[in-house]
Amino acid sequence: MASTTLVFPGETVSQDILPIPSNPNLPLKLGPGLRHTPPSTITTTLAGSLRIDQKRNAIWVEHNSGRYIPQPNDLVIATIHHSSTDYYMCALTPHMAFALLPQLAFEGATKKTRPQLTHGSLVYARVITASKYTEPEIACYNPSTGKSEGMGELKGGMLFDVSLGLARRLLMKEQWEEGGVALLELLGEKVGFEVAVGRNGRVWVRAESVRETLVVGRALREVDEGGLGVEGQERLVRRLVREL
Repeated sequence: MASTTLVFPGETVSQDILPIPSNPNLPLKLGPGLRHTPPSTITTTLAGSLRIDQKRNAIWVEHNSGRYIPQPNDLVIATIHHSSTDYYMCALTPHMAFALLPQLAFEGATKKTRPQLTHGSLVYARVITASKYTEPEIACYNPSTGKSEGMGELKGGMLFDVSLGLARRLLMKEQWEEGGVALLELLGEKVGFEVAVGRNGRVWVRAESVRETLVVGRALREVDEGGLGVEGQERLVRRLVREL
């Protein structure tokens, strides 16, 4: 379970509160809102809650406001805007430069078999490179394995916006224990649906009907805007299921 401390930009993170991994060979993982200055200084760049996860040896700043800043390995949902000979130009948010998606950056893609994506198409991808000096580059497969691992074109369904904080919590391996989000697991026991969560504050949902898809999107919005804990999420799910 992650612990929480309120921080402001420019603060130095004390070495005393850094996670102590059970495996000494496990490197410390710095997430959004932190900057490392060699040899061992860590400072905050955002205001929010400093989250520390001992189990994963990870530390980051959780914040619901502000704009998304791409980080390598982030999973994102991107919208195709236009294409060139070799790349798709993709929007990660409405207010940042387009991300570059190579047209062959899909599992098993060749010039003949690559997906034919058009304006408005959605893809689930991973950030490969990100720098404040260049456009981010994304890919719809794992370069290490060559496999899609769930990434690729998202067909049908609906797209919903959530806060960056909720998006990060939804992407935790243990949503319930680590992020305090039981919503999708609870809803999944009552309604069948597919979901893809982007670190850029986007959630794609596809259920058997438009009504059920909208229920999932509505639930996400109410949890996000209301700051509902697990008990509140349980009550919300019971109410929404009764309305189906």
